[in-house]
This record gives sequence, C-alpha cells and structure tokens, in this order.
Amino acid sequence: MMGAPRVRFAPSPTGHLHVGSVRTALFNWLYARGAGGVFVLRIEDTDRTRSSVEMTRAILEGMTWLGLTWDEGPVHQADGQARHAADARSLLARGAAYRCFCTAEQVAARRAARGEREQAGYDRHCRDLDAGVAARRAEAGEPHALRFHVPPGTTAWEDRVYGAISFANADIEDFVVLRSDGTPVYNLAVVSDDIEMRITHVMRGEDHISNTPKQILLYRAFGRPLPEFAHLPLILGPDGKRLSKRHGATAVGEYQSLGVLPVALVNFLALLGWSPGTDEEVFALDELIARFSLEGINRKSAVFDAQKLLWLNGQHLARLSDEELASRVAAVLEARGTADRADLEARSDWFHALLGLLRPRARTLEEYATQAAPFLARDVTYDAVAAAKHWKQPREAATRLEKLRDRFAGLGTWTVETLEEALRAEAESLGLPAGQLIHPLRVAVTGVAIGPGVFDVVAMLGRDLALQRLDAAITHLRSPAQNAAGEQSA
Repeated sequence: MMGAPRVRFAPSPTGHLHVGSVRTALFNWLYARGAGGVFVLRIEDTDRTRSSVEMTRAILEGMTWLGLTWDEGPVHQADGQARHAADARSLLARGAAYRCFCTAEQVAARRAARGEREQAGYDRHCRDLDAGVAARRAEAGEPHALRFHVPPGTTAWEDRVYGAISFANADIEDFVVLRSDGTPVYNLAVVSDDIEMRITHVMRGEDHISNTPKQILLYRAFGRPLPEFAHLPLILGPDGKRLSKRHGATAVGEYQSLGVLPVALVNFLALLGWSPGTDEEVFALDELIARFSLEGINRKSAVFDAQKLLWLNGQHLARLSDEELASRVAAVLEARGTADRADLEARSDWFHALLGLLRPRARTLEEYATQAAPFLARDVTYDAVAAAKHWKQPREAATRLEKLRDRFAGLGTWTVETLEEALRAEAESLGLPAGQLIHPLRVAVTGVAIGPGVFDVVAMLGRDLALQRLDAAITHLRSPAQNAAGEQSA
C-alpha cells in the first residue's frame, strides 16, 4: 500500500480503558509515528444503552495521560449511523444483501426442529425470496432485516502477524448488516467507518480474526481495496488465562493512582507481544517509536507480569532528575495531605536527599510517598507487628532507648557516622549485639520494622525530631497499657 499509513484505535465506551485496549492503541500509535502516518481515535458508541459519557471521558484522559495523542478525532461512531444505513441499503441495491423477514423466534424454532445447536448459523430461509415479493412486503410495513449474501468460495488474507489465514465461505452465515429497527451491526459499521476514514492498516486483537472474513467480504461488495490486517496476540494472566480483574488491576486509571509513570506503563505494554530483537527492556517513548515494527510482533500470547511492570517503573523513576522526581512525589504527598508542596520546595536540598535515601526501595510514586511520610509527620504510628517483634518487653525496651537517647543527645555532630558509633558504644556498654538496639530504634523513629539504613534515617530526621520521637516512644512504652500487655505476653 502506497503513501503514509492511516491507522485507528476504536474503543467502546462501555467500560474503563483497560491495558489490553491500551496495548492495541499503543501498537497503532507507534506504527503511525514511526512511519509518518496518521493515528485516528474513533469512539465506537453505537450501543447507546451501554455507552456512557463518563467512560468516553476516561478513555480520552487515559490516552492523554499516556501521551498517545491522536491526529484526528475523537470521531463518534454513532454520528455515522445514517451513512451506515445507506451503505447497507446500497448492498441491497447491488444484490449483495437481501431482506430477511425471519424473527429470532422463528430462526430458533427451525434450528430446534433440525436438532442443531444454538450456535448454528442462519439457515438462509429468506435468501431465495423473490426480490419483488420481498420489496412489496417491506413496502407494506412488514419488519425485516438486511442480510449479507455470502458468496461461495474462500475468503483469505495475508495477516501481517499470523501469515496466511483463510475461511471457507460455507462456514460463514449470511450475517445481518442492518437490523429491523434500522440500526447497523458491528461489522457493517466498522467497514463503513474504515472506508470513510481511509484506514490503510487495521491492527487489533486476535479475538477479531473471526470478524475479518465478514469484513473482507463487505469491502469487496463495496468495491473498495482491502486494508492490511495485523492481529495482535492476547494478553494472559500469570495463570495462562485471559487477563481479567481477577489478576489484579487492569484499568489504566488504577496504575496511574498507584504511582506508575506513563512512560513505564507504555514501555511495559510495548513488550507484551513485541520484541525489539535484542535483550533491551528499558525504552523511552522516542526509542520505542524508532524501534517498533510490525515484523517484531509475536504470535505467542504475552503474559502480564505485574512485578515486571513495577521493576520497569523503578527503572524509569531512576532516570528522572532530582527536580522532576521531587516534583512528582511532592504532588502525591500534597494530595494525601501529608505535606505542603511549598514547604518541601523551601527544603529542597533536604527533600532531594530524602528521596535519594528512598530510591533503592521505592518502585512507584506512591511507595516514595509512603516511605517519605514518616520523615514529614510530627507523630509516629507504631506498626503492631513491628512493635510486637522488637518491643517484646516494653519496660526493658524503654530503658534501653532512654540510654541511647541520652547518648545521642550528647553528640557534638549529628551524622551517620557519629550516630552509628554512639549506638554501637551503647550496645557494648549494655553487653548487647548492636541489632538489639538498631531494630527497637527503627520502630521508635519510623513506626515500622523495615526501611533504609537506620543511621541514615536518624540523620535525615535531624536532632530535634529524632530525639522527640525517641521521647515519645519511651513514654509510650512506659504507659500502663503497654506494661500490662508486656506482662501478659511474658
């Protein structure tokens, strides 16, 4: 096919924008961008009862957040219904379709009388009706649909992913193109729209392969050239079944709220069914555009690995400058009500150092915000599991922390090195392994049992806040309730 390609993404606004649909949009978008083509966004909203304005908005917002901007659209399929109906009637005029007066009940009754399964196709009962008789019945107001007259032979095409595919026309029923209420069916509307939009490449999920022979027959009946078809492998969950909500988050908005970067999600989805031909895995958007090709699409279904996504997100977070990372995390903290962005900007050097401390463990913006929260709060909430493990004897823990607190308070300089020296000296004076002070100290100053190096944490908190938290922990451990609990556990 000559000229720049024209591709389209055609979601239905009957649900959230899911990762499978986004992967389809992404492959179309990458192909168009790499080949200097046009990416069209079409909202297939002819199902008025299930479509919603909210879902359409979610699609547009999700695409914008991911950076998958469109060149034309959004075009609403429902706006083309008059054209769809006219195209269906033109098939009747060409002799490629016929009027069918059968009701669904009549079709089902004949199928049952023949002992056929429910999925059996239409028996072509009205195909041989005299055209004049059928026209008079229609003019008299008798309800009828228009069915496509499937010709004998074979319908085949060379798929850009799966290679040669063919269907025997005898296995394709005479499908409805226009319902008795005058509304078009999916296959007719799609072909009519793709012709109108001059689509040159139809790239979509492999579950649409069964629709393709019907659509090819329609193209030929209209006398129009075929687009190239490329069907994409399915995305499976870790259990080998088709990806669904039971596998966890699948909607784009959920990953945005989890703190996944759009470039990381795009990078991850690009690798679900496509290979760059090397072992490379981390790509920026412009790198994906330069490397993407239809030849790199695999036939084998891809497996959605949420841990791989988080790893990739961590890789892309690591690529951010200190300023950009700080800005993104500050936005999350402010949205949570944990911190004021202006305050963090005023303490930018300290905040940048804090984020550097958190980098090894944080894989999403939400994880950064969660791990940063203890450094920003005045009070600490003690995790019950951490406290039970490292403060088994409250009185004893309080005494040890008080001695450590006094040693810290006497330090001339407050650094990672001096804090570690002080703790190890105190542990030696108590005849304890250093770990028996390190873990209780971590719970006292952060409320949790895991995190960055405790001396880095205490240094980052600063003298005043760290000592304040130690005082609060000692008071908490000496409370009657804590001591009663400790005696009971003993």
